[in-house]
Amino acid sequence: MLLWTLLLAFFVIPATADAQMGGGGFGGGGAGAGPNGPTPDTKPKFLDHVRSRDGLAIRREKGDAVVLGVRVVGNKVVSSYTIQEKIQTRRDHFYDYETVLGDVRRLNDIGSFDHVTFKIDEQPGGVTVTFVVHERPVITQVVFHGNRALNDRELAGRAGVSKSDPLSEFSIESARRRMIDYYQEEGFNQVSIDSTIGFKDDPGTVIFRINEGPKERIEAIEIKGATIVSESRLKKIIKSRGPTVGVLYHIGNVADMRKIDDDVNILASYYHNLGFLTATVGRRIRYDESGKWMTVTFVINEGPRFTVNDVKIVGNQFITEESLRARLELHSGDMFDGTLMRRDIGEITYGYGEMGFIYAEVEPKTVMRDEGNVVDLVYEINEGDRWKVGRILVNIEGEPHLMKETTMLNMVDLREGDWIDRRSLELNRRRIEKSSLLETNPQLADPPDIKVVPRDDF
Repeated sequence: MLLWTLLLAFFVIPATADAQMGGGGFGGGGAGAGPNGPTPDTKPKFLDHVRSRDGLAIRREKGDAVVLGVRVVGNKVVSSYTIQEKIQTRRDHFYDYETVLGDVRRLNDIGSFDHVTFKIDEQPGGVTVTFVVHERPVITQVVFHGNRALNDRELAGRAGVSKSDPLSEFSIESARRRMIDYYQEEGFNQVSIDSTIGFKDDPGTVIFRINEGPKERIEAIEIKGATIVSESRLKKIIKSRGPTVGVLYHIGNVADMRKIDDDVNILASYYHNLGFLTATVGRRIRYDESGKWMTVTFVINEGPRFTVNDVKIVGNQFITEESLRARLELHSGDMFDGTLMRRDIGEITYGYGEMGFIYAEVEPKTVMRDEGNVVDLVYEINEGDRWKVGRILVNIEGEPHLMKETTMLNMVDLREGDWIDRRSLELNRRRIEKSSLLETNPQLADPPDIKVVPRDDF
């Protein structure tokens, strides 16, 4: 069923359009007809006429004092017209304290003032109301000086500050740091940027003075100290790349120092995963005479490879330790292997998930012993609660007449009253996603999914 919505636009035709047609419209005759009278283009609008007279003179029977005048002081950037639009206190109206407080709130809602206050000047015959506004400083212009490799448009996009934005030291410093990060991503690791607020008589000018330095590239990557893994294998693991031979010598080898530092962690994690739990990795940078090409050397101290001394399982109450150990591939006496450890964690988790403990968690801990380069492996288990299938609800959006609930239920092998099986849930999700019955494009609709909503009233 399609729901059509009809949107109607109503246009209001100003009365002045007829008055300009030379007597054929409403009240047509005299306005602007004389040679010395104002032409239709210069005739003031009604709203401007009201404001020029400080509001209509509306008299009320009761009130304490009449407003003799309304003043606004302190505004420099925000126009008086914009402020007067928000103020409801008017000249020749009776003074009302609640209306003035509302005016203060409405001026603060503009978002251009740090704070707004008011003063009441009592005079014979009434009062004068003065609104004092303190404007927030704004950026009047942003100037980039000294940039050559990156243009102003690129820097402005990364800086994130522009004309008319609120001016604060925090926002300017954040912009400076973002530009430094951008330069370093592009290989300008020696870049320096200074920021200045204010220039001559303009306190809103922001100037970024940039010293780009040379664009650095990696000339070569060396890995020292590796004995159990080849250097070529380790170079494939890291993200930094050296130059490609031939015409591609300047492609893909920009020196990103953050990426190089990440490579140190990647190599260390790789060795820890292999059982070298005390392995350390450092790096050295050597520049050529031009200062534009560098050689990156990673230095690895492998240390000893650890053996699993004991595997302990703690926290299990519902499932016996023997049944859990039967799922493990990493045993006492094996070389420590992080890949096998993560696989064992998954097997324990799925073992609990098959019996209804769909929120069971397993946390591994490695305890190094003082002797023999051995480590104890401890699996701490938080079983959680056990859950059954209560009700299975099918929610189909779009064209429900093309799909029945029974069709979807036949694709799910869960039944009400069964213990929820975590592995079965994932298999059912994949089965539904691979079917051609539902939309799987995330740009058109949410992908099909099975959502588990726990209930405790069984």
